[in-house]
Amino acid sequence: MYNINKDLANIFKRMGAIYEFLGDKFRSLAYYKASEILEDLPDDVRNYILNGKLYSIRGIGQGIATKIEEYVETGKIEKYEELKQLVPEDFLELMDLKGIGPKTLKRLYDELGIKTKDELIKALKDGRVEKLKGFGKKKVERILKSLELYEISKKRIILWEALQISRYLKDTLKNSLSKEIKKIEVVGSIRRRKETIGDIDILIACDEKDRLKIADFFISIPEVSFVIGKGEKKTSVIMKFDNRERQVDIRFFNLNEWGSALQYFTGSKEHNVHVREIAKEKGLKLNEYGVFKVDTEERIAGETEEGVYKALGMEWIPPEMREDRGEVELALQGKIPKLVELKDIKGDLHIHSTWSDGVNSIKDIAYFVREKYKYEYIVITDHSKTQRVANGLDEERLLKEIEEVKLLNKMMGWEFIKIGTEVDILLDGSLDLSDEILSQLDWVVASVHSHFNRDNTDRILKAMENPYVNAIGHMTGRLIGIREGFKVNMNEVLKKAKETGTALEINSQPRRMDIDEHWVKRAVEEGVKMVISTDSHSLGNFAYMEIGVSIARRGWATNKDILNTGSWEDIKKFVNEKRKKFGAVLK
Repeated sequence: MYNINKDLANIFKRMGAIYEFLGDKFRSLAYYKASEILEDLPDDVRNYILNGKLYSIRGIGQGIATKIEEYVETGKIEKYEELKQLVPEDFLELMDLKGIGPKTLKRLYDELGIKTKDELIKALKDGRVEKLKGFGKKKVERILKSLELYEISKKRIILWEALQISRYLKDTLKNSLSKEIKKIEVVGSIRRRKETIGDIDILIACDEKDRLKIADFFISIPEVSFVIGKGEKKTSVIMKFDNRERQVDIRFFNLNEWGSALQYFTGSKEHNVHVREIAKEKGLKLNEYGVFKVDTEERIAGETEEGVYKALGMEWIPPEMREDRGEVELALQGKIPKLVELKDIKGDLHIHSTWSDGVNSIKDIAYFVREKYKYEYIVITDHSKTQRVANGLDEERLLKEIEEVKLLNKMMGWEFIKIGTEVDILLDGSLDLSDEILSQLDWVVASVHSHFNRDNTDRILKAMENPYVNAIGHMTGRLIGIREGFKVNMNEVLKKAKETGTALEINSQPRRMDIDEHWVKRAVEEGVKMVISTDSHSLGNFAYMEIGVSIARRGWATNKDILNTGSWEDIKKFVNEKRKKFGAVLK
């Protein structure tokens, strides 16, 4: 079953934006909040309805709950259809772009008569917008950049969305045609876990007599909006998810071709070119059907991926490494590293609760994570006081939160919950909370949340010199497809991180994925420790750990590079080593 939460979340987000455009702040905030809650639910909202728990979801009132039921029953929400008629059509897709928003669009609509995206771009470029009060050249440039990023993002989707779609398709095919489909796998950039994805490619191993039957079922899936072509080797369709169209291809192979097909269609192109060069040097030919001797055409491998690489004198290479960045040379030497895996993670070090801007209480978080993820520890890291919009904590409230955590641990019978903070790095590099309060915490994440239009290297370097800062959160502040990261000299950051004993965070939020794979690889090379955290604001966010692990694997990280693959004693040792180095209070 395709999870409808995101579809509903997007409808409510647009309803919130329309109400904001119309000046109804109360309804706007209600729908924005409902959107966030739905997107982050750990299960499909239809299951909440079946279990009679829809009306008990925190933050979902009766009015919104009835609209959810309406959508589940009819596939649409009548009120949304009415609201869409009250704003220009193009504005619906522009309202959540960084630097624009409903209020800005309303001004441009009222003062310049702008009703379409093309009219907006023209007014931005010809100087009319720049002349309006409160705008100016820099703001106009930022809006144009947001529009550019939006156009790019329409062509590609983020990894998490691609994983959800491809898994739904894979499960639908496998569950419906279990006898016909012998093997099925999603390949291409999804299998390599790239940040953003274009088309979706799926391989199927089956008997030739069953191929058209599978193809017929595939083109009948409800989300298919157009059939490009159907055949016994390949079937291609356009599918519509979240109001966006995406091409999906399935390709058919025999079982004895499975390994070579996997290798070929996983890519990358650069990796495959390099591997084929190795084959050529050995008098072999490699394609999607197998490994062959050039002189005799004898087929010597192809059933398994391991067999394909072995026939070329290489170790099997994890898909995340296949970007031609030196992995082929390592495989020839038998030196492929054992990359970190999801099962290696022992705890999450960046979590928000209702004390700041999270959806769930610390108690609910603790019991949910302990049951579902079997972690050994979690760290609650609510925002500090400067983040007023996130209900950030001052020293007094943080002390009360510490007491709550102590009480909950006592109730649970062991110290599963650790207490920390995501402290703001202020403009001068100082921190938003005093050293006195920071010294009482188990873990401190320091993050930049403001002044994104400047080089923030100086702020981050200074923050790392604080003995109580254990990790720098979401290093560049980027939001993929929405906002570019701020400038930061990562070479200087890596140098300072190693010098001070500060970890770098791999933030697993699907639109952050920050730091990226390139800086993970540099951190590995420089011996700088990292943590993989979800930055969870709701129970559904904990699943994002998979994304963080994928980034780490693409950067060739092993267990020894990632702090939270270790026990809490290992984390505590890391914390105290830095404090001891700076002559600070040990934890």
